[in-house]
Amino acid sequence: MEETISLRVFFQVLRKRLWLIALITVIAATISAVISFFVLTPVYQTNTQILVNQAKSEQQLYNAGAVQTNVQLISTYNDIIKSPAILDKVIDKLKLDSSAKSLSGQIQVTSSENSQVAQITVQDTNAKRATEIANTTASVFQKEVPKIMNIDNVSILSKADLATSKSPIKPQPLLNIAIALVVGLMVGVGLSFLLEYLDNTVKTEQDIENLLELPLMGVITNIKDVPKVTNVQRPDMNARVPQRGETFGS
Repeated sequence: MEETISLRVFFQVLRKRLWLIALITVIAATISAVISFFVLTPVYQTNTQILVNQAKSEQQLYNAGAVQTNVQLISTYNDIIKSPAILDKVIDKLKLDSSAKSLSGQIQVTSSENSQVAQITVQDTNAKRATEIANTTASVFQKEVPKIMNIDNVSILSKADLATSKSPIKPQPLLNIAIALVVGLMVGVGLSFLLEYLDNTVKTEQDIENLLELPLMGVITNIKDVPKVTNVQRPDMNARVPQRGETFGS
């Protein structure tokens, strides 16, 4: 019984504050749409893949130990790609107005487990610039890494393509609006119950019963205003009172 009453109160509060819930939800979705479409700057992403081996030799082609060593060193190669030794030359070639530290934040180097293939992923607010950074980073690493480590076999498996990076990866307006709708709905419902909890005024007969914990004996209905009587002729106080046997008009 208590669960039924609780559900009834729950839906009554929602129905009572439905306008507030709808208003907050619409405002949240509108703000999210405006920010996503007109405020946030689109970010584009592109990537290129490279294969790193040690020095070429016919023996190493079939040497499982050498392959395992390359796999273990792949994290070292990833750090070299994002180092100033590589990124400073990328900045000079592309004449970028940024530092190696700033450019490193735009680059992510990943590799699959037990794989010698490294993937260079670049994010930038300009799709063309992101593609140029990815390809230039791969080529500079291919050229400079033999001077840093005993490696002379770096192959670029795939280059970044501008055509595949024309669509921004963020912001995602539809996803942001959907999240804003859910958040707005939750805030609206929470605020509705907060206002209902803070409202201690008596408005209905049920409120009186709940407050006094006594049964309701009767209800006084609203009394409508009595309509005013107009055009009522007052009696003439100076008029002669008719005598016995005398009638008016005689």
